[in-house]
Amino acid sequence: MADETEHQEMLIVTGMSGAGRSTAANALEDLGWYVVDNLPPQMLRPLVELVERAGNSLPRIAAVVDIRGRDFFSELQEIIQALRTGVNVRVMFLDATDAALVRRFEAVRRPHPLQGDGTLLDGIGAERARVAAIRESSDFVVDTSDLNIHQLATLVTDTFAEADRAGLRVTVLSFGFKYGIPTDADHVADARFLPNPFWEPELRALTGEDERVSGYVLGQPGAMEFIDAYAAALAPVMAGYQRENKRHATVAIGCTGGKHRSVAIVREIAGRLGQLPGVAVSIKDRDLGRE
Repeated sequence: MADETEHQEMLIVTGMSGAGRSTAANALEDLGWYVVDNLPPQMLRPLVELVERAGNSLPRIAAVVDIRGRDFFSELQEIIQALRTGVNVRVMFLDATDAALVRRFEAVRRPHPLQGDGTLLDGIGAERARVAAIRESSDFVVDTSDLNIHQLATLVTDTFAEADRAGLRVTVLSFGFKYGIPTDADHVADARFLPNPFWEPELRALTGEDERVSGYVLGQPGAMEFIDAYAAALAPVMAGYQRENKRHATVAIGCTGGKHRSVAIVREIAGRLGQLPGVAVSIKDRDLGRE
């Protein structure tokens, strides 16, 4: 049985109501995963037994588990730990800001499952308290606040596509501090110690993707020393993630507006991390299109 289950995967999709679990489930199904929605946590053990009996005919299975499982949800973390001794189990937690969740519930004109006689925010707050522990222990957390359904589906597809799978998928993300630190970042670095190309008239309208801007940024004192040291510091972390079976990580690098310095440095860091064994790297520029 060990040989058959070696390559079998179970993904548990959970998170905040309204954060995009259904969209993620649909994207996984399109990738060929066998998806089970609204599964009480106590049914995970029988599901694993089904996966083991199915062998290679059912290699990838996803279970959407959330507070609709009512009192059973409190047992989720304990059950996950027990399951990890058999099948390769990972947990994806979908989250969003309170403001984003309120907008989504109001758009569909539905109450929050835990709202009761209170407000939407009352329900959201109650849910956050209930899912805090599982969020903390998840293999990766996805903040969908600024994603539409198509962007979320693309993110899930890029992360779980079977082709060219690596041991660890790393997103190297540029962002602007004035728009907030990404809540799903595993590591955050600050590029604001470098001179800002914004104050150079010939560079202001360009971005860090332009060779003139990247040349300016990378040519500043301390820029390459920072890149070399930071990439070297991340290398043992990436190796440790793979040993601990963490499959996705986000390295975020910020500057003031997320347009010049962080964009240029992200590409250098991504190039270094992409050379590490078992690591596949993608680049995302969160705030590049903002004014």
